[in-house]
Amino acid sequence: MTDIQRCEVRPGRLVEWTLSPATVATAKDLPEDSRPPAYIQESHLRTARTVRDDGLFVPTWIGAAFDLPGRADLDALGEALRGWTLRHETLRSGFRWAGGPGDAIRRFTLDADAVSLHREDVGEFGDPAALARHLQHRFDTTADALRWPNLIYAAVVRDDCTSVYMAFDHSNVDAFSIYRLPAEIHELYAAHRTGRTPEQTPVSSYVDFCEAERADADRIDADHETVARWREFIQRCDGRLPGFPVDLGLEPGGALPTQKLMREMLVDADAAAAFEAYCRPCGGTLVGLLAATALIVHEIGGEPVYRTVVPFHTRAKSAYSDSVGWYVGGAPIEVPVARTPDFPAALTTVRAALHATRPLARMPLARVLRLLGADFRPTSPDMYSIVSFTDTRDIPHSTSWTERNAYGLIRVSYGDQVCAWVTRLHEGLWFAARHPDTDVAHKNLRLYADRLRDIILSVADRAPHTRR
Repeated sequence: MTDIQRCEVRPGRLVEWTLSPATVATAKDLPEDSRPPAYIQESHLRTARTVRDDGLFVPTWIGAAFDLPGRADLDALGEALRGWTLRHETLRSGFRWAGGPGDAIRRFTLDADAVSLHREDVGEFGDPAALARHLQHRFDTTADALRWPNLIYAAVVRDDCTSVYMAFDHSNVDAFSIYRLPAEIHELYAAHRTGRTPEQTPVSSYVDFCEAERADADRIDADHETVARWREFIQRCDGRLPGFPVDLGLEPGGALPTQKLMREMLVDADAAAAFEAYCRPCGGTLVGLLAATALIVHEIGGEPVYRTVVPFHTRAKSAYSDSVGWYVGGAPIEVPVARTPDFPAALTTVRAALHATRPLARMPLARVLRLLGADFRPTSPDMYSIVSFTDTRDIPHSTSWTERNAYGLIRVSYGDQVCAWVTRLHEGLWFAARHPDTDVAHKNLRLYADRLRDIILSVADRAPHTRR
């Protein structure tokens, strides 16, 4: 995970693909698709509009960057991009504001045969910084939550290799969707380039998932146990969803601050394997990272209880494992760190907390908040702070990510929360976090990352011998 400025953007000839004018025109006349948005999509769109109405444009796209060998065959690459787009129904589905009471959001969905891509040769860029700025501007204005279509593909063509960039508004993709992109586009491109018919097994539709998940969520009421547990958790957070419990140097009631990105390798593969081995009896690396975080934020901020919302994927059925979509829920946990004197005690406490609350992640938080009736008027694109963990080593072609300059891209713009991602790569544990751009926040996040590394290494030293 990184941003567009730090993903090795290099000079070359820029080509872009967007959905064609004919496709966009067809979409304007489409009838309503009865399948509703997921609660997480609706919350995202309403937050984007609220922040925009407050006078601030906050880009929320995520994407991927990776290289193809040599000077790309642009016709074959275009066919690969179109074929991949058609495979995932959510990418040809969008939303309209219906207006009237409640200002409902209605879905529309194009048939696959109505979708085509328009290719534009933008021209040569000799300055990598200017190219990165151009790409960011194009992604900001095209992959925007409040417009459709909200995706864009680009390629920077050179003799030795071609860099591919793909950006989407977050409403249609999650990190796992992004991680699978390099392998899938590589395979489709290779097939089209050699005249073969690509082998594509059907994947389940995220649009269908949205309908099923929302139907399940709408069956609960304010008396449901899940709602009661969230109510109690939020009450113990002083009526708010939890932030990162260290001083971030923010003025109460101040304007939404700009953010800064921190990204670096935490530890190498051997230390990552040893840390995992030590934590495995309690659930593995995620449990260990949360236990370490609880201890560290207590050291920095002195909070007696570490409260956070832990993101989990909601791809409960194998049919959704290859599907592109935003399959994410959250589980609230509380770690009474003042009563956990060391890492082993914190590890056991986090394991118990996750065991008790992980099932809550299957219920969309936006539905719970609606049933709580509380005024959670969104003023920031992030509802709460997170520490997220993903093990990517089983993702196809992940062993070649370094060779192919493959990155997951996040947009760093505005926000008053801390969002941290720890990723298990074949090379070790990678850390990325965006945080408010204040001196205090930078100091405390620097301290957090350094202490996280220290704890991982000290735990790894105590772990049984492990081969990576």
